[in-house]
Amino acid sequence: MDSFPILSLVTFLPLVGVLFILAARGTEEQVARNARWGALWTSLATFVISLLLWLNFDPTTADFQFVEKIEWLPAFDISYHMGIDGISLFFVILSTFLTPICVLASWRAITVRVKEYMIAFLVLETFMIGTFVALDFLIFYIFFEAVLIPMFIIIGVWGGPRRVYSAFKFFLYTLAGSVLLLAALLALYFEAGTTDIPTLMAFDVPASLQTWLWLAFFASFAVKMPMWPVHTWLPDAHVEAPTAGSVILAGVLLKMGGYGFLRFSLPILPLASEQFVPLIYTLSVIAIIYTSLVALAQEDMKKLIAYSSVAHMGFVTIGIFTATQQGIDGAIFQMLSHGVISAALFLCVGVVYDREHSREIAHYGGLIERMPKFAFVFMVFMLGSIGLPGTSGFVGEFLILLGVFQDNTWVAFFAATGVILGAAYMLYLYRRVIFGKLEKEYLKKIMDLEPREIAIFAPLVALVLWMGIWPDPFLSVFDASVSNLLANYQSALSSVDPLNLAGR
Repeated sequence: MDSFPILSLVTFLPLVGVLFILAARGTEEQVARNARWGALWTSLATFVISLLLWLNFDPTTADFQFVEKIEWLPAFDISYHMGIDGISLFFVILSTFLTPICVLASWRAITVRVKEYMIAFLVLETFMIGTFVALDFLIFYIFFEAVLIPMFIIIGVWGGPRRVYSAFKFFLYTLAGSVLLLAALLALYFEAGTTDIPTLMAFDVPASLQTWLWLAFFASFAVKMPMWPVHTWLPDAHVEAPTAGSVILAGVLLKMGGYGFLRFSLPILPLASEQFVPLIYTLSVIAIIYTSLVALAQEDMKKLIAYSSVAHMGFVTIGIFTATQQGIDGAIFQMLSHGVISAALFLCVGVVYDREHSREIAHYGGLIERMPKFAFVFMVFMLGSIGLPGTSGFVGEFLILLGVFQDNTWVAFFAATGVILGAAYMLYLYRRVIFGKLEKEYLKKIMDLEPREIAIFAPLVALVLWMGIWPDPFLSVFDASVSNLLANYQSALSSVDPLNLAGR
């Protein structure tokens, strides 16, 4: 397996599906049908192959595995370098898992330019996977930025009435932060003479340079997550994006910021990361409390879930910068859990939107009388979102709070209020949509989940419960990588005079 370029296969296999769709000929209806099936089979094949990475992964080592390295620009020491460790493995699988679900969710919802839509999603899948497997900073940057293009098109072409505004806001916010990331990449290259990520992780970046590089990284990753106060593009993007666009945006794209902190900020810039912990804690606590309160005031289901995503990502940033085993384990687990739960919640909104063409909470009520299956799956994901024990949401939040409690009890206290507020807005949403009397005439003929929708929700429900009841198969995979990251982080801090380091 080590000699076989499986990472390149997983990364670029979706582009084979793109070629198949481009080659499809016939009437518009035939082309659309071929595009749907081509995208589905390609994305399913990619998912199955990505599972081989998990089956053949050695969780006892922190080394990068399935490494591929080919000289690309040898004069500049830039290579086509790919590999995964315990931190990146599940983000690859999350990307390949959600893509076929997005294709199925769009089966009937998208009727215009189906061919182009499916091509956009397959190209997006390649860019997402490439971001998580790249071990050269330049390759990472190319994939990291390229993700913007298909998502911009998906929102701008197939979105709602304000799709163009939302698409440009999403694009400009994320691009502005990434300009500084490029500047930081160039500064690192001129300092270290390489863009190889493992080499940079072992390179001792001068303390005087770390602060500026960290702020440049922060500008890009904070927008991508997004953190407060640069989160305002997210609700607009979610509201206007088609259902599958919201699924992939919440499920995978928001995780790229957290991944960036773990892959670059902590290991490459440990001194600056320690220095800015108070800033991260402050912004994260504000995000958790403020956006939870804003979510309580929403009348649009998509906006409520979008604001809840900002609050959940606040937990993630707190967990990452606790620099504890529990905190970082919890942050990674929370990102994976949120990737599944938030994607499922947006799919739930898509189910009722496809039937009623409204996302207003007040439009619904008493759906349990007509849609008991839908009420059940919505309940599972709602409870997962508020962190009920036995669901995936509990494990991540518990570990994060455990980690931050060791570091700062006040931060742990204020972060814990987010759990209470999360229960408030999710239960409020569920009660208004599902319970009560079915009094509205237009809802009395609404249909419950059909077989295609059950096929979409079944693996998501199973995964939420599996991760909540038996989290060890996931935690054990990234345990060694996180331990190694923390060992190097603490070693870098201990080598510096404490008087010269602004502690917590």
